[in-house]
Amino acid sequence: MSNASFLAGEPLPRLRLPPLHAVFQPIVAFGTGEILGYEALVRGPSDTPLAMPDALFRLARNEADTVQIELEAARTALAACAALGLAGSLFLNFSTMALRYLLADGGRALEALVAGKIDPARVVIEVTEQAQIEHAERFGQAMGVLHELGMQYALDDFGSGHANLDRLIHLTPHYVKLDKSLVRGIGTSPRRLEIVRTMLALAKALGGAVIAEGIEDADELAVLRDLGVPFGQGYYLGRPAAQPVTAVAPQARQALVSKQIAVFPQTVRSARPGVAAGKLMRPAPAVRAGTTNNALLDLFHARPGLHAVAVVNDDGTPLAIVNRHYFLDRFTAPFHRELYGKKDCMAMASRAPLCFDKGAGIDEMAQALSGEDQRPLADGFIVTDHGRYAGLGTGADLIRAVTEIRMEAARYANPLTFLPGNMPLNRHIDRLLDAGAEFHACYVDLNHFKPYNDQYGYWKGDEMLKGAAAFLAQACDPARDFLGHVGGDDFLVLYQSPDWETRTRTAIAQFNRAARELYSSADRAAGGIHGEDRLGQRTFFPTVSMAAGAVRVGARPAAGTAGARRLDSSHIGAAAATAKREAKKASSGFVVIDLRELAREGRLRP
Repeated sequence: MSNASFLAGEPLPRLRLPPLHAVFQPIVAFGTGEILGYEALVRGPSDTPLAMPDALFRLARNEADTVQIELEAARTALAACAALGLAGSLFLNFSTMALRYLLADGGRALEALVAGKIDPARVVIEVTEQAQIEHAERFGQAMGVLHELGMQYALDDFGSGHANLDRLIHLTPHYVKLDKSLVRGIGTSPRRLEIVRTMLALAKALGGAVIAEGIEDADELAVLRDLGVPFGQGYYLGRPAAQPVTAVAPQARQALVSKQIAVFPQTVRSARPGVAAGKLMRPAPAVRAGTTNNALLDLFHARPGLHAVAVVNDDGTPLAIVNRHYFLDRFTAPFHRELYGKKDCMAMASRAPLCFDKGAGIDEMAQALSGEDQRPLADGFIVTDHGRYAGLGTGADLIRAVTEIRMEAARYANPLTFLPGNMPLNRHIDRLLDAGAEFHACYVDLNHFKPYNDQYGYWKGDEMLKGAAAFLAQACDPARDFLGHVGGDDFLVLYQSPDWETRTRTAIAQFNRAARELYSSADRAAGGIHGEDRLGQRTFFPTVSMAAGAVRVGARPAAGTAGARRLDSSHIGAAAATAKREAKKASSGFVVIDLRELAREGRLRP
């Protein structure tokens, strides 16, 4: 049987399959901790070579066999879901081949598959990555049948394989499932974090919700929750099982409701100049108005890497842009070439292309991401030089550039220690306050550092500062505690670890021992050095030591809730500086004060 016949909805040939059974993995709503629904996964007989789905699909001899396996897997899942009485949505996986079959003739086959087993409103069809969608716009129109049937659909594994911007824009799914490659290690990867942040904004603009796949530990869950990802699934939330959990595991629920916030990973490279449109430009041929569709088709065939072609006037000014996928989708329709092949290609073009001069900055270009019309992300944009066509850029390149710039803006790192500076510190404090989290802001300073730096030289002074940063970093739990370098010999640690005091005292002791070894033997024997004080008077300075003043910020109502008092980073910074001044006077070099005490004494001022 040909592919064309089975995709038109005709009965499928029968392939002998082993007994199948379904397992279900929960998908959790982060805001409530409740289960949104389950993804159904197929399994073959246990303890056999056919137990896993990859082995089952290798039984297929052709596309029709593959579709039959998918349909049998769906029947098995629907029957098991009904027998178990599972609540919530049921996510069913189908390839584009199977969906073309199921959606033919107004979705008759899909309607029959679901009828009597589950309310269609509970069904979410996952478009899987087994095959590329050749004509995303036409396939998106076909997916409109699901809406007529009362069903929803999800784009699976976004961020890998064939899942691209063109597919996302044309399909406009109800859910976008982020591939586990973007989720894995997000707590330590600034690049993954910024890509996910960008994808959240894009999905929101298109009216979809994001589901993060492959969550394996509490740290990943906390980062995704704090980024604003609404849903997730993974082993940490629940493993696939024939009798799945009906409630989120206690440790996962605790992580979801915890007021502790995740520490977002910081990049540490120095900032670079902004990106202009010319940097994103790709050389690409353009065609004149009046070029025939046949000639344009020949150009696309000759240049398979072209995502689009610009149409220009005789003087080189841009008129329009022709999207490759849109053009091929329309032009390969029956009789279209015969009817329109010799006609002007302007009939197939977008007459309002996005154009930027070569010198246009990233801020101007980024506005394309926030507009209601998302087609420019698929078409790309035209780059001009003094109004004349120069080349093309892609939506994907624009998103990457915006992501890089956001990463640069998040850095503001100290050039010596590469620790986050004031801006990231202030943002993290505000996040702690907004969440109503309990934390300790610990201001760390080095006593008598300037005389050492003056006498031993800046190079030795820098080594001492880097040593202080290293000891403080060792004292931090990277998933809970945030260390920043305020400047000079001042550091700020924002602790959420319950044993923060032990960590801090350990860092002080380790640094004090190490700092003493940076002096000459004679100065160590003397216990310090002579030098000038701030008034120019000759005086004796003991060896450099670390002082740490901490301010305790108790748990409080989250921002925006009743009873919440609006504090910000300036209040916390001023309170921590007060604690530091007291610590420098203490023989132990360590002092803790309570934010409420400062408030009662009238000393809580920014």
